[in-house]
Amino acid sequence: MLSVSGCRGIVGDTLTPEVAARFAGAFGTFLKERAGGKPVNVILARDGRAGGTMMHHAATAGLLGAGVSVVDIGVAMTPTAAVLVDDYAARYPGEMAAGLMLTASHNPQQWNGLKCLVAEGGLFGSSASAPTSVHANAIIHRFRGGAFGGAPWDGIKPVTLEDDSSSVHIDRVMAAMEDAGFGDPSQIGSGLAVCVDSVNASGVVGSALALESFGVEEFLHLGSDETGLFPHPPEPTRENLTLPGGLCESVRESDCDVGFAQDPDADRLALVDEQGNYIGEEYTLALSAMAILEARKSLGAAGGANGDSADAMILVTNLSTSRMLDDVAAKYGAKVVRTAVGEANVVEVMKRERAVLGGEGNGGIIWPRVCYVRDSIAGMGLVLWLLSPKGGGRGHKRKLSEVVASIPSYAIQKRKVDLSSKDQAAEAVRRIASAYASERVDTCDGAWVDFGAKRSWLHVRASNTEPIMRLIAEAPTIKEAERVLDEAAAVIGGTN
Repeated sequence: MLSVSGCRGIVGDTLTPEVAARFAGAFGTFLKERAGGKPVNVILARDGRAGGTMMHHAATAGLLGAGVSVVDIGVAMTPTAAVLVDDYAARYPGEMAAGLMLTASHNPQQWNGLKCLVAEGGLFGSSASAPTSVHANAIIHRFRGGAFGGAPWDGIKPVTLEDDSSSVHIDRVMAAMEDAGFGDPSQIGSGLAVCVDSVNASGVVGSALALESFGVEEFLHLGSDETGLFPHPPEPTRENLTLPGGLCESVRESDCDVGFAQDPDADRLALVDEQGNYIGEEYTLALSAMAILEARKSLGAAGGANGDSADAMILVTNLSTSRMLDDVAAKYGAKVVRTAVGEANVVEVMKRERAVLGGEGNGGIIWPRVCYVRDSIAGMGLVLWLLSPKGGGRGHKRKLSEVVASIPSYAIQKRKVDLSSKDQAAEAVRRIASAYASERVDTCDGAWVDFGAKRSWLHVRASNTEPIMRLIAEAPTIKEAERVLDEAAAVIGGTN
């Protein structure tokens, strides 16, 4: 599977050493061409899943074959790789820095993939992010056409090993929190008991170091043996975290204040409250925004440091993310800008709008002060601050359930509607846009309809992989969300 997210497949089937080496070589060649003669350093990391060593060696060979230098940081989180790219760009301003993350994100054990990170634009010294669709297509074109150069024997660059990448990442998060007005971040975990599930993957080392840095003394770590064998399906969903012996049960039985669940490359974060209830991923972005805007409010009109002006109150998310973010933004006078679905689309608009925060409803928060990729560690810090007596609790420890209850809740429902061919998707979108022309309609990614005073929305978009339309509706109640979907399905049904 080739997309703006890179290359992904089943190891030993669609994803072989030859495929991995070719894709890495295509990426290396793309970077060399853009570098215009400057040296190129590629940060290489993997998410720790079992079987990843094959991908590691194959990708290393592909990058070296393209004539770029490799900085190998071993098993590391995707946001850690992004922070290291930015760190190298700052250290060596006359050279190009980029990243290649070996991960299949939340996909099952047999999957793996290669995700590219390109450094361009940004604020606070952060720039590394997933490539734009234009750049991603250029990399895919080289991969498919075999258009990548072969370095001669005397053009093979060195491989440098970096074994302190987690510390660089955590230091970046700590500095970001201090600069943004969160006080002393080393105190926010004091008095809080935390349980984390890292699914035996890349988040094991980084999450433990982060919680220690935040001052958390009571810490229960699930999925921390670094085998790369997932103890349960790795996506941090309700179904997977409520399994017997899982995070929800562990939080409840251990009297923890909060539970954090990471996916294998630790760019997503799901939450469990002090009662062991699955809060989920949609709340991660809303709560992180609440923390940042509350800290900014405490600083007054001056805003934060390092160019974070008081009027830069822009939050960015995709069209399919809960409107809880809009409710939080309205409370603090901030503005939400929505984009097409996809991390790269969100980041592109974040950089353009100089946003203070962005992300998606899958538990992925993007805080530019740290990096321009989704970052579970930054999310942990922001949520802990909300609960902490030394932070948002203002002298009192707050319960996560109470903080969550302060945000209006909604129900999101999803469906699929079959089309006889993918070509009919455009007609389905046109019908939706026409049927709801009296409402606010956004057509940057299918058709998104905002029902305004009804506090509900509808998003209809074509699948990228099969002839179906994906229908998502959010409303104050499940019944209303289902009614919206019924109505939309009837409109689209006319295309068959």
